[in-house]
Amino acid sequence: MADLQRNVQAVVDELVGSGAERGVQVAVYRRGELVVDAVAGVADPETGRAFTSDTPVYATSTGKGVTAAVVHVLAERGALDYDTPIADVWPEFAAHGKDKATVRHALTHATGVPGLPVATTAADLCDWDRMCAAIADAVPWWEPGTCFGYHAQTYGYILGEVVRRVTGRAISQVLRDEVAGPLGVAGELFFGVPRRELGRLARIEDAPFPAEPPAEAAEAPVDTPFFRVVNGYTAAPMAALPDAAFSNRADVLTSDIPAGATMTARAVARLYDALLAGTLVSPARLAELSSPAVSGTDEVTGAPAVFGLGYTIGLALSDPTLFGMAGSGGTAAFADTATGFSVGVMKNRASMGDFSTVERIARVVLQAD
Repeated sequence: MADLQRNVQAVVDELVGSGAERGVQVAVYRRGELVVDAVAGVADPETGRAFTSDTPVYATSTGKGVTAAVVHVLAERGALDYDTPIADVWPEFAAHGKDKATVRHALTHATGVPGLPVATTAADLCDWDRMCAAIADAVPWWEPGTCFGYHAQTYGYILGEVVRRVTGRAISQVLRDEVAGPLGVAGELFFGVPRRELGRLARIEDAPFPAEPPAEAAEAPVDTPFFRVVNGYTAAPMAALPDAAFSNRADVLTSDIPAGATMTARAVARLYDALLAGTLVSPARLAELSSPAVSGTDEVTGAPAVFGLGYTIGLALSDPTLFGMAGSGGTAAFADTATGFSVGVMKNRASMGDFSTVERIARVVLQAD
């Protein structure tokens, strides 16, 4: 494991030294032990503040794995069941034929409600009640459970409101009380970040556009289903896309928007390690959540996908023993049921859709066993 620490540190040093990344954190747990804690670069390019292991980073969909963990912990304790209709705890959600949609459907992006109103802004996303009302009133794009499609923002509100209805607490509080606190990472794992903590966070920057876009980008269809509008709703409201400006907004960072989260690599790797170890859920539940639940063509992204209960199976490495979530800015967190490794990769240069940093680090870690 000492060799693994050195090898991962060498990779992050090279990524920052070459200018490919501004700041990177990598943490790897195995069977309760932190075996890699590597960091390089700066957290804030304007001030030169160093990136450290305890610098929280806003990460978009990587946070969905944290949301799923909260749901699984509550299921383990009997507070909810995967096959409970969402409308049983949130009656307003039943509108327009969504009464049969279940918590399982929400975890697998199958409720048929992947969109928000087209005019949704970043400020709107900070208004929990407004977003939940819009989602409850949405006409489903398909009959719940008949197919699946990535719920980019609605995933967090749907599951977060289920959590709120069954516990009487905001999902950020449940995360702190039931997951982050017991794991000793309450100061490094957040949905809504306490305002007093904002000065610790990494500043996100957009990656520069390449001089020549990759060939596959030129071949990609412009009319990707991700941006289509159905009944006035879209999965990607243009005024709320998670670029650097969005990711640095104080109102976004301090609000519960649990399609993403703010965290250190160390904290999120600890969470996945606790899932593997049976600290948070039983072995039977781990087997269920980390196994394929739906697969095929995603109705929103148009790409092939495999989801377990709240997690992508295989990720970009297509390894069936991996489960986790990656974020649009190039972050990721995942666990490997075969080797027992749990990995967090956080960075503050948002390389939209480019996961080369994650893939490079993942290969170094997974080949270490």
